[in-house]
Amino acid sequence: MHFILLAFGAIAAWAWWTGKLRRSDSGDWAAIAAVILGFKLFSTGQGILALICFAGVAAWAAYRSQQLRRARMHVDEARELLGVDADADQASIRSAHRRLIAKVHPDVGGSAELARRVNAARDILLSEARNQVPEQSE
Repeated sequence: MHFILLAFGAIAAWAWWTGKLRRSDSGDWAAIAAVILGFKLFSTGQGILALICFAGVAAWAAYRSQQLRRARMHVDEARELLGVDADADQASIRSAHRRLIAKVHPDVGGSAELARRVNAARDILLSEARNQVPEQSE
C-alpha cells in the first residue's frame, strides 16, 4: 500500500511540475481520492467496493476528457467560424455572433453543439480582443 501511495505522490509531483494540474478541479481531486480508496479496499479484500470506486473514476475520466476536448478552439478556427478578420473589434465580433447564432440556435432548428461552438468562438475572440487569455469553460 505504501508503494502505491508513493507512486501516486510521484505522479502528482510530475503533473504539478509539468503544469498538467492547472485545469484540475474538485472532481479531479475526488477521483484521485476514489482511486486511493479503491486500492485500499482492494488490499483489504473488498473487491466489489473497489471495482465500484474504479468504475466511478473511469466514468469521471471519460467525462472529463470529453469536456477538456470540447474546450479547445484555436483563435484562427474561432475567426473562421464567426467570419471575422484578425483585426476585428469587439463590436464586430458581437455583431457576427448575433447574426450567426440567430441561424444556428436550437430554437430555430439548429444544433446545440453548433450553438455552443459559436458561443465559444465569440468568447475566445472577445478575450483576444481584450488581450487576455480565453477562459476555459467547464
